Amino acid sequence: MIVDTASKVGQDFGLEYWEAQDKAKSFPWECWQAICDTGLAAVLLPEENGGAGLGMLEMALIVEALAEGGAGSTLGQLFMINPIFGGVSIEQFGTEEMKAELLPKLANGELNFCMALTEPDSGSNTLDMKSFAKEDGDGWRLRGQKIWITGVSSAGKMLVVCRTRKLEDVEKPTQGISMFLIDTDRKGLSHTPIDKLGTHTLSASSVFFDDVRIEPHELIGTLHNGWRELLQVLNTERIVTTAGLIGAGKLATRLAVEYGNERKVFRNRPVTAYQGIQFPLAESHAELECARIMNLRAANLCDLNQPYGSEANMAKLVAARATMHAIERSMQTMGGMGYAREYHVERLWRDARLFKFAPVSEEMILNFIATHNLGMPKSY
Repeated sequence: MIVDTASKVGQDFGLEYWEAQDKAKSFPWECWQAICDTGLAAVLLPEENGGAGLGMLEMALIVEALAEGGAGSTLGQLFMINPIFGGVSIEQFGTEEMKAELLPKLANGELNFCMALTEPDSGSNTLDMKSFAKEDGDGWRLRGQKIWITGVSSAGKMLVVCRTRKLEDVEKPTQGISMFLIDTDRKGLSHTPIDKLGTHTLSASSVFFDDVRIEPHELIGTLHNGWRELLQVLNTERIVTTAGLIGAGKLATRLAVEYGNERKVFRNRPVTAYQGIQFPLAESHAELECARIMNLRAANLCDLNQPYGSEANMAKLVAARATMHAIERSMQTMGGMGYAREYHVERLWRDARLFKFAPVSEEMILNFIATHNLGMPKSY
């Protein structure tokens, strides 16, 4: 029933809707509100805070179905910024006051979130972040810069990850990191948009903190020891990203098959009758199904409170590659029309290409697998 509901919402806001939003570079407010109104955005949240009290498995299935309806991979980002960056961080590490005030607003679509993590000079080396919150009375003053922060322009709250102890003052690099949930409309906080290839429905920005005041009640999790808590947020981020990719790959394959079954060039036979067209699409379908099963396994392990980092990372690695394969084979099946905006596949390509290096790059995932799963020495 959950999947059927998500599929209906996804189809209600189909290809033409997302094409218009992409051209306008506009946040999909109507679609997100419909997702919230049907309860899909709050599937993870406790019932007392307006949610369904379900798990990551249900969320992964929801994102897949919504993305396959027409949105493509960027749909996963809507769940990344709100139910993950907002919902998971508050539900797991926020105060009771935070939960009571903010989670119902997330559930009903009143409040959007974003997370400020990546920095210009550290990139994937999160532990080398320079943004620093200095103690100021009972609170803090934050100075620093972040880059490629998704959804700032549409968010009311920002999950900020920064140092509260400098790297040279701690025994281990994982120490001295804290998370805060602050207003995006605050003195000293500014942001500028980054013009980019795709995912136009969600802005990406450089963010600047110039002596931004942080209040004591805005701390999320454990002061100076937020690294492990951050990882719990990021691993769930992998799951919704992968689910969006799988939905996009399925959508691209469906568009290719529909087009190819109608397109006749030689001897009045559809082009999909030829194995040169069939086999690549069949291969990408098999790859997507394998990525999907691994992602659902990661989601299930998450719900069982068992380790799932390896599964989530492997699923994301395979899904990003399989989705790009599916989209490019869809374009190849359509020939010149695959390059035309009216057939939508070019948007799917522009959006999905991001996820071969974001939110974590292929190379960093391979590093993780090599060290954590294969026991090789760390190279970074």
